[in-house]
Amino acid sequence: MSDDDYCIAVAVGNPDNAEQLVRTARDVARERGGEVFVLGVVVTPRESPFALFTDEVITREFGDERQAVLDRAVSVAAESDVPVSGKLFVASSVARGVLHGVRERDCDALLLGWEQRTRQDAVLGTNVDRIVRRADCDVLVEKIGALAGTVERVLLPVAESRHAALAASVARAIAVTNDATVTLLRVVGSRSEEAAAQDLLAAKADSLSSVDSRSGVAVETAIREGDVPDVIVTESERHDVTVLGATRTGAIRRRVVGSTPQAVGRRAEGTIILAKRGDGSLVSRVLRL
Repeated sequence: MSDDDYCIAVAVGNPDNAEQLVRTARDVARERGGEVFVLGVVVTPRESPFALFTDEVITREFGDERQAVLDRAVSVAAESDVPVSGKLFVASSVARGVLHGVRERDCDALLLGWEQRTRQDAVLGTNVDRIVRRADCDVLVEKIGALAGTVERVLLPVAESRHAALAASVARAIAVTNDATVTLLRVVGSRSEEAAAQDLLAAKADSLSSVDSRSGVAVETAIREGDVPDVIVTESERHDVTVLGATRTGAIRRRVVGSTPQAVGRRAEGTIILAKRGDGSLVSRVLRL
C-alpha cells in the first residue's frame, strides 16, 4: 500500500505530547508510503505590535520555544525511514495557523492532540473544535493516555459511519508498525442482534487483515451487550490504543465528532484516537487506499 503524494500533518505545541503525536503520524504515513509534515504556530494577535514585523522576523526573534518543540518532533519522526519536514507558521490564532499550514502543504490528513475544554460549549477544546470543523482533509484527534512504551493491543469499535473506514485504516497502521493485535468490537442492544454482529465482524476482520499480504495483522472479534460508551470505555482498559470513527449524532454542538466518541474520549483513561473523514470536495486519498 503506497501513495507517493500522501502527507499527514501533525500540529505540535505542547512538549509533553509532541513526540507521541509524531509517532502516531509516522505509523500512519509509513503504512501508506507517505511523509510527515510537522507544523507549529507562533500566535500574534491582530492588536499586537508584532503585526508590524514580517513572519520571518517573528519566527526568528520570538519563536524560540515553538521552534525547539518542532525541531524535537521532527528529529523523532526522522528516526524512521519515513520522510519528514517541518515549519513554523505565524497566525492570529492556533486554529488559523494550523489550517493555513495544512492547506499550504496540501496535506491529506491532520493529527491533533486532545485539549481540555476551555469553554463550556467546547467539545474537544476551542482550538481543536475549530480546526476539526473547518479542515478539508481527514482529521485525527489523539488523547494520550498512560502508555507503557509499546502498543500490543488496539481496540476498534465497529459502527456504521462514513468515518469508519478511516478509523480502520488508522488502527491497522498502528498495529502493523507495532506488531499489535486489533480487536474488532461490536456493541449490541440485545442477543437478537448477535448473529448480524458476527457476520459484520467477520467481514470487517477479512477486510482488515487482507489489505496487504506483505504485512498481516492479527485480528480478534468481540460482541458485547450494553450501552455503547460504557462498553467501549470498559474494553479500552484492556487495550493500549482505542480508535473511534466520528459519528453525526447528538446535539448540534456535539456534531464535531459525535456523542459516543466524545463520551468515550472524556471517560477512558487510555489513549484514544478519534478519526473524522474530510469534508472537502476531493475524495480522501486515505479512503481510496
